[in-house]
Amino acid sequence: MPFQPVQSEKLAQGVVRQIELLILRGLLRPGERLPPERELAERMGVSRPSLREAIAELQERGLVVTRAGAGVYVAEMLGSAFSEALIQLLARHQEAVFDYVSFRRDLEGMAAERAARFGSDTDLKVIATVFAKMEAAHAKRDPADEAELDAEFHLAIIEASHNIVMLHLMRAMFDLLRAGVFYNRQAMFRHRATRDMLLEQHRAINNAIQARDALGARAAAEAHMSYVESTLSDLRKSEANEAIARLRYQHELSRH
Repeated sequence: MPFQPVQSEKLAQGVVRQIELLILRGLLRPGERLPPERELAERMGVSRPSLREAIAELQERGLVVTRAGAGVYVAEMLGSAFSEALIQLLARHQEAVFDYVSFRRDLEGMAAERAARFGSDTDLKVIATVFAKMEAAHAKRDPADEAELDAEFHLAIIEASHNIVMLHLMRAMFDLLRAGVFYNRQAMFRHRATRDMLLEQHRAINNAIQARDALGARAAAEAHMSYVESTLSDLRKSEANEAIARLRYQHELSRH
């Protein structure tokens, strides 16, 4: 973990400031466990009493929580940008799906452009590494790993955009997506042709970012989300048609 020795100021406040920045910049994530007290104190070059004072202040601010016998964790609530009532409302009304996709198209186009412009060489290596994992998962029959890596790929791009507001907002949006609030991501990966197309779209996004082609990266990300929108629309129509066909079939069986 990226902890460094604290510079001159009250030691506890230096610890608070550093951990706050790590949370703000997304290096420490909601639910992530901090190192044990002794190890963390050594890494940051402070005494254990100073560290305890800092942890107490961070806990009072709601940024970390202490779990008896388990350690100190970044507060889970930091990943909850949406109230439970709103989450349930979004889940019950399917029109939210297409608003979600439209929102992502705008933000992810911007994120891809910013990643190509402002991402460090290491940021770009992270994106390339996640894409390589996607390629490996693509060979598997079960799409579960590839669907999960899809989210990691997009979040890696958002992290590389170096916009902390976008980062925290989109992490919360992806948490809802993982929970199936908007749609079942694995459903999109069930058909081989769709999986192939999605991989090629991710390849185009990655290639543009690696080439630092900012406008090309934006266009590739926007085209990808437009494809997602079209695919979801087709899936919805197919499910509706199947429901009607089943009713027709049941009716036909009942006729004598």
